Amino acid sequence: MFAEILFLLYVGHLLADYPLQTDHQAAHKAGPGRTGWTANASHAAVHVAICALLLTVGSLVLGWRLPVLPTLAVLVWIGTTHAVIDRRRLVAAWMTWARQPKFAAHGGAAHVDQTAHILALTLAALLLAA
Repeated sequence: MFAEILFLLYVGHLLADYPLQTDHQAAHKAGPGRTGWTANASHAAVHVAICALLLTVGSLVLGWRLPVLPTLAVLVWIGTTHAVIDRRRLVAAWMTWARQPKFAAHGGAAHVDQTAHILALTLAALLLAA
């Protein structure tokens, strides 16, 4: 069940991060003030909604009986971690700590960002599959 849950969460992530993310969200989600936080929160909310939909479909099609409270906790985790990662401060701090200035200067932050998202989804899938 772990692999199926992780796969659905990853597909939800891809949908929310690429075709369903607006230009406004992409441009402003890491920005300051109300505009930045609103863009960030709306983008994270899309992640939560898509992942909730896919977990529901998975439950119906595959006959899962996911527990309600852990499932809600996972959705909160997905929204919160996605919002924090997309503010970009942790990614920049990681790349500084890991001494990756050249990687950062050549687009590495996007890879570190996606790796952090996949790690968060993996932890969420582990919780639900336990």
